[in-house]
Amino acid sequence: MLILGIESSCDETAAALLEDGSRIRSNVVASQVAIHRQYGGVVPELAAREHVMSIGPIVRQAFAEAPAKYEDVDAIAVTQGPGLVGSLLVGISYAKAMSMSLGKPLVAVNHLEGHVYAAILERIASTIAMESPLPALPALALVVSGGHTSLFLVDRHSTGTGFRYQLVGRTRDDAAGEAYDKVAKLLGLGYPGGPIIDRLSPFGNSEAVLFTKTKISDHSLDFSFSGIKTAVLRYVQKNNIRPLDPRVRHDEKDVPPIMIDLAASFQRTVVGILVRSLQRAIREFHPESILLSGGVAANSELRSAVLEFCCGNGLDAYIPPLALTTDNAAMIAAAGYDHYRRGELVGLSLNAEASLPLARKGC
Repeated sequence: MLILGIESSCDETAAALLEDGSRIRSNVVASQVAIHRQYGGVVPELAAREHVMSIGPIVRQAFAEAPAKYEDVDAIAVTQGPGLVGSLLVGISYAKAMSMSLGKPLVAVNHLEGHVYAAILERIASTIAMESPLPALPALALVVSGGHTSLFLVDRHSTGTGFRYQLVGRTRDDAAGEAYDKVAKLLGLGYPGGPIIDRLSPFGNSEAVLFTKTKISDHSLDFSFSGIKTAVLRYVQKNNIRPLDPRVRHDEKDVPPIMIDLAASFQRTVVGILVRSLQRAIREFHPESILLSGGVAANSELRSAVLEFCCGNGLDAYIPPLALTTDNAAMIAAAGYDHYRRGELVGLSLNAEASLPLARKGC
């Protein structure tokens, strides 16, 4: 079974062909980082325009690399939300046009569910001969990116195919990746902020600046990152730290030591907040395995911290390879594969939903 996945929720235009829910035949991504870097973040209007120009060539490239013909596809899976409406509409419109012209069924996928599948996709492909390559359930999935920071309890779908989700924690303000971008912009380190701060942090003293880890007053598993962002701003103002030129790529040799220490301390605190909530959720829900995914899952310190904790507590950790942490279409096709097998198809009335929930609190 061959599934075409299309992803355009933010600033990556992506298409992939996935065979039998596990074998990635092609996975093509066009990034817009160079376009948005000068603005220090994604500009929705520019993102949508770039998607319009890129979607056709990217899909054609995915078929060429597979290699496959359009008529070989069994179904088309596309991201419905959450994301930027203009960006989502480009991918949805293209998917609907292909569905209608080829006579192929259409499947709508939640972007966050795609990230959950990204955490297990390579493991499934490499262990497909095993009787049960899927993670032991229930599992806890921590999805961390520039737009989302959510913690889900994952269990088996009632049909036995795919997963069902319960939202047990979420950010109440900034997402973790958003906090990285804002701090990097404040320091003039450039965009996107996550990779830059992660690259600098090993050269700094992560205990140089002691930030307070935000605690939610109702003792829930929710996250908050606006406080540490404000604390960084106050530290910059107090110490008269001048931002660097964001147009220049900076490394440890040309960044002031005080700024490197600040970046390392910021990262240590953010990772600490994420791991602390994960630990609390483990004590509450007693999962059999842990899934970490999303763009921030590429962060070296977070990956190490989650792996170390899981190893010390006898839990299997599912973390995607770096190529599958950022937005991609292979993960959309993987989630779409299970939806298709359950018969969950959509019609040409499909529309974008900017705030589409994967699950609600307590559900």
